[in-house]
Amino acid sequence: YKYWAITGQTDQKVPYTRGLAQAKVREHAQNFLYNLTSKSASLAPAMEHSPLFTLGFDAELFGHWWFEGIDWLEQVIRLVADSGQSVSLTSPSTFLSKEGHTLQTARPAFSSWGQGGYSAVWLDGSNAWTYRHIHKAIERMEELSERFSDQISLKQRFLNQAAREVLLAMASDWPFILFNKSSTEYAEKRLKDHLKNFNVVYGNMCKNAVNTEWLVKAEKRNSIFSDIDYNIFNPNR
Repeated sequence: YKYWAITGQTDQKVPYTRGLAQAKVREHAQNFLYNLTSKSASLAPAMEHSPLFTLGFDAELFGHWWFEGIDWLEQVIRLVADSGQSVSLTSPSTFLSKEGHTLQTARPAFSSWGQGGYSAVWLDGSNAWTYRHIHKAIERMEELSERFSDQISLKQRFLNQAAREVLLAMASDWPFILFNKSSTEYAEKRLKDHLKNFNVVYGNMCKNAVNTEWLVKAEKRNSIFSDIDYNIFNPNR
């Protein structure tokens, strides 16, 4: 819930009015599509096929930094659906398969939005120590997924929780926080907790056992990725 509208860096805030915000959402969505179609029209004469725009968004933008961001995206999609095919939604693979184009394969350069445009933020003296532990957990997760593929019932849940903990340990937030020295104790604790949780599963599965009591608590504590399948770590798939 949002109490105040963004009204500048003062203490005189205006109450948030959802109706006004939604009107602005529609206005911004219409403006976005107008600019997109204008750009497409200017490029079309110089191209052999219809212009294709790849739209990439930082997921954190929707809701966290931009309260109505997800509403704006929905409005864009609805406007596209009502546009009579002047603009349509697709994916790169679908577009290429339908158009029959054969394009060169390009490998993107390693880059980031962080300081310097490279990896210095996520790999420096403050956080380099984390990666050997994360890599070991990934190796062991691959090992588990090979040894115990396609399990059902409790073992499946146990292994899914292991995969969940590995992914949480891999979150870029932890090295980012360590680099910025903002809440280092919190970041270290979260990382170590997820690795410790993974090792609980690994140790038990090495004995072909499941700690049911621990599993129930872990699933309640870290329930993200509810549809995760630990088999994604199997290198043979």
